[in-house]
Amino acid sequence: MAESNAVISQIGDLAEAGEKMIERLRRKAFLPESRKGLNVRTGIAEAAQLLGCSTNRIRMAEEDGRLPPPPAGENGRRLGYSIEDMLHMREVLGASPARAPLDVPAMIAVQNFKGGVGKSTVTTHLAHFFAVHGYKVLVVDCDSQATTTTLFGFNPHFNITREETLYPYLSIDPTQADLLYAVKRTPWPNVDLIPSNLELFDVEYELAAAGSDGQSVLAARFRKLKKGLTDLARDYDVVILDPPPALGTISLAVMQAANALLVPLAATTPDFCSTVQFLSMMDQVLDQLTGVGIEVDYSFVRLICSKFDGNDPSHEMVRTIMEQTFGPALLPVPILESAEISHAALRMMTVYELEKPIGTPRTHKRCRANLDEALGQIEQLVRAGWGRSQKVDEDMLVNG
Repeated sequence: MAESNAVISQIGDLAEAGEKMIERLRRKAFLPESRKGLNVRTGIAEAAQLLGCSTNRIRMAEEDGRLPPPPAGENGRRLGYSIEDMLHMREVLGASPARAPLDVPAMIAVQNFKGGVGKSTVTTHLAHFFAVHGYKVLVVDCDSQATTTTLFGFNPHFNITREETLYPYLSIDPTQADLLYAVKRTPWPNVDLIPSNLELFDVEYELAAAGSDGQSVLAARFRKLKKGLTDLARDYDVVILDPPPALGTISLAVMQAANALLVPLAATTPDFCSTVQFLSMMDQVLDQLTGVGIEVDYSFVRLICSKFDGNDPSHEMVRTIMEQTFGPALLPVPILESAEISHAALRMMTVYELEKPIGTPRTHKRCRANLDEALGQIEQLVRAGWGRSQKVDEDMLVNG
């Protein structure tokens, strides 16, 4: 018996050692004040491409005083534009992609019950992609594993309390009437975060123990989360929801609150089979929710192949099966497996936060171009929901 208790206590020791290591990594990766900094700079050519205008238009705005020129380094060369500079440029040049007042904010749930598909990696990269392109974004980490919270620069064990998560709003005895209390600023000026930590899982226990009145309690929590997120979303263009990778109360509430669904899956047979089971389960659950009067409505449902290795014949084969099975619901451009994404994650960052390539410049450029193209497919779906297509580049318009 004593030996058994010693083995069980080892689990706690392993968890404690792991948390200490995460804190050490966090301190190495982040600034002294324990928060990530954002030091990304954009050159004028890339800035013009992001704004959909010519470099001449930017230079003219700098010359006539509408825009300040970027700072120069010690060698006199321009350092490029910060994210804040880019947002200001969008305002001055009329290049903001923000939704119109009557457009419904996109509330995208990134969900798959299969682990290892890169759900949190897709969530954070998607948030930063939208941020780079000028949208105001809210990310809601609903997963008690809190990987997304960690990637945003917070240690969920040391920096986040239960009162800073969704818990005070969703618990059986709520202490918060809306979700404003939980919104945190991030290093990105146009991205906010509602964080998570392990204690958020207490909501699952509480609702499971709700007794004979459990179903009505669940329905009330579903409607409450949707109302809270809908109220918050008025201040944002895009809300990205990262639910738990399991069919639990919080996951179902998130799926009901969302108005769009993005399903990442890797190009392996187990992932394909698991995703089919997920879709089948979701179909049944959504039917049941509709049957008890809980409305679910998505503007789009898409699958995106993540961690795709084009040099692996098995990946090519499984992706062909996906195309034959899911048709146009599978986005045509996959997210490629890249060491640059893995190296950035080791630093608790996304590729969009890197000041310079970690690997070779060619690898970084290829990875960034792929992410822009793959995640741009989702931007197009969002804008189509607002009744707008992508902005036309000036040079393309002039030069045909």
